[in-house]
Amino acid sequence: MLQRIPAPTTARLLRAGDRGWLVELPSGGATSIAAAVHDQPWAAQVAEVVPAAKTVLVTAIDCAWTDALGSALVSLLEEALDRPGPGRRPRTIEIPVHYGGPDLTEVADALGLGVADVTREHAAAEHVVGFFGFAPGFAYIDGCPDVLALPRRTSPRTRIEAGYVAIAGNQTVVYPGGTPGGWHLIGHTEQRLWNPDNNPPNRLEVGDRVAFRVVTTC
Repeated sequence: MLQRIPAPTTARLLRAGDRGWLVELPSGGATSIAAAVHDQPWAAQVAEVVPAAKTVLVTAIDCAWTDALGSALVSLLEEALDRPGPGRRPRTIEIPVHYGGPDLTEVADALGLGVADVTREHAAAEHVVGFFGFAPGFAYIDGCPDVLALPRRTSPRTRIEAGYVAIAGNQTVVYPGGTPGGWHLIGHTEQRLWNPDNNPPNRLEVGDRVAFRVVTTC
């Protein structure tokens, strides 16, 4: 059960279990807070940092350090919310894409654009990994431009193989493989971003910039 404690900022800090705290933010910024946690000298005491759209879950390695972690997070929020932006320098990950997914023409028609317009707008946009969720390796990548914003498909597919590049709303995903999905498949990459045999298994990290490079188009 979550237990609220006073927070000195517009963000809320909520107790989450015996080792965790949930940072609730009034708007975006979870990526910045998560990056700032990793940069702290006390980060070695942290077991997990799990950002979502407007929250960040932070858990301690040892429950004996939970209260100290809460105090540290309050101090961090005071500083980070006055000085937004990730602490570490973001990496840029280039992902070559064969634009020609099974939904690309349908997407272009729904938006009143040409296929080439969809490809150009998507590849030219600035994309940033916002958070992970839904399934291992499933990165919600922010930055899909408004001109390409569509709701998810009304009829999801039951299984999507790894490497499909898909959009919905203002986000992009590169499917890790083996999951169902209702996003619009506009392309495919031969790069494998999620491999449980690798260490770490994810090639992407929260805060990374993603550059989708056009390899082929329809």
